[in-house]
Amino acid sequence: MKHLLSVTDLDAAAANGLLDTADRLRQALLGREVRKLPTLRGRTVITMFYEDSTRTRVSFEIAGKWMSADTVNVSAKGSSVSKGESLRDTSLTLSAMGADCVIVRHPASGAAHRLAAWADRDATMTGTHTSIVNAGDGTHEHPTQALLDAATLRDRLGSIAGRRIGIVGDVLHSRVARSNVFLLATLGAEVVLIAPPTLLPVGVEQWPCRVSPELDAELPGLDAVMMLRVQAERMHGAFFPSAREYAVRYGLSDQRAALLPEHAVVLHPGPMVRGMEIAPSVADSPRAAILAQVRNGVHVRMAVLYHLLAGAPE
Repeated sequence: MKHLLSVTDLDAAAANGLLDTADRLRQALLGREVRKLPTLRGRTVITMFYEDSTRTRVSFEIAGKWMSADTVNVSAKGSSVSKGESLRDTSLTLSAMGADCVIVRHPASGAAHRLAAWADRDATMTGTHTSIVNAGDGTHEHPTQALLDAATLRDRLGSIAGRRIGIVGDVLHSRVARSNVFLLATLGAEVVLIAPPTLLPVGVEQWPCRVSPELDAELPGLDAVMMLRVQAERMHGAFFPSAREYAVRYGLSDQRAALLPEHAVVLHPGPMVRGMEIAPSVADSPRAAILAQVRNGVHVRMAVLYHLLAGAPE
């Protein structure tokens, strides 16, 4: 594996291999007073974020440090990007400084793929290779989020194959939804997108999932429900009448959570808008695995770095 750009680059064996590696790394760290593994000693990992982030950026940094890599953070606001430097020149600069892996989040869909193409071309000339990890590109994909969600579902449900997973809310602007649909389908799950028609992307009928506008009707048949963040910063128009109406139709209230089967799991990629997307009591309930997603994010991202930089088998 040279890069991780999209979940569509992974077949079921590769995806399960990453999840299995994450499990082994988690076990390797259990009971350690100092959570350090020497696996990536001497490697340099750079996070380059053009959009704000808490969970993804910090978990990648922790993942690198727990594996003894040298980790460096670059943000658009504090770099030459704010002076007008192009993405191409920034990538060349980081590669010239010896970056073994660049983790990028960018508002433009396809930015990570562009960086990977440049990295491959530069490698043929310089003989040194820089791996690219897509940490979210526009409304396109967020592959490591889908992997950590899959890891959480495996922990809670035992398996993903044959399970029915509902993804609820702002699918139109959600790279998390797109990555989850394709990865969960690859792993054998049945995925149901539940959203108002105004928050569904063009071409969603070509995705490997079913679409429904009725949340209440779907909840009793779900093994897990993932509530999505309403991405107001990407909305340039009225996609629903009001926050209150959205909460009434698509928010996960206590009454709606009671419709779920006893074993069902509640997920949210965060940050949550409590009271609109999900009731605080549901977010903090035992069936919610939201903090487990965060914890799994570190181990999954350790696994990704391991497969990219330590020469793990395909």
